[in-house]
Amino acid sequence: MKLVEYPDRDLMMMALADRIASELAAALRVADHATLAVPGGTTPGPVFDTLCAVDLEWQRVRVMLTDERWVPESSARSNTRLLRERLLVDKAAAATLVPLYADAPAPEDRLAELAEGVEAALPISVLVLGMGADMHTASLFPGADRLPEALSDSAPALMAMRAPGAPEPRVTLTAPVLRGALHVHLVITGAEKRAAVNQAEKLNDPLKAPVATILKYATVHWAE
Repeated sequence: MKLVEYPDRDLMMMALADRIASELAAALRVADHATLAVPGGTTPGPVFDTLCAVDLEWQRVRVMLTDERWVPESSARSNTRLLRERLLVDKAAAATLVPLYADAPAPEDRLAELAEGVEAALPISVLVLGMGADMHTASLFPGADRLPEALSDSAPALMAMRAPGAPEPRVTLTAPVLRGALHVHLVITGAEKRAAVNQAEKLNDPLKAPVATILKYATVHWAE
């Protein structure tokens, strides 16, 4: 992994937004469309706040989440809701959202059609990932019910996932999709996650530390 350290979080978020915009612009110079995949959670919010105002041909950009909780957008736990509120606004409102949720009791009820949309948007031009202190990334959790399958080179693009400690089912992009991105950025903050990513690199075992599956492809952005 390549590690970039920043003096503070604000500077990291601004620098990352600028880098994502540059990489998307470069992708659009050589292809009709570019695909940006981003995490949910609170960490990337400041990146979205800057990125959404950037001058870019957003109408040619597809945006998708790396994973989603199986909850409607009305839920405070919806990552799609965060995207609509903080990224798909201002100039970026012209981008196309590739959904990872549809109204149904369980992910398996709508997974095939959601996967079709994801597959049409691949490969990912720019991938932004977060990581938990447990070394999970996207919804690839240690101990998740289908983790070995999701890490396989032959995994489908999108899978349903259930894990201890995750209160609802998830859908997640799988390891081959993440590894196939043209640019991979992992964004972490604080000493605990710095130690976790170092441990994941040392373990080099995606079953114990799922984030290890992308580390050799990733630029890791860190600020205290």
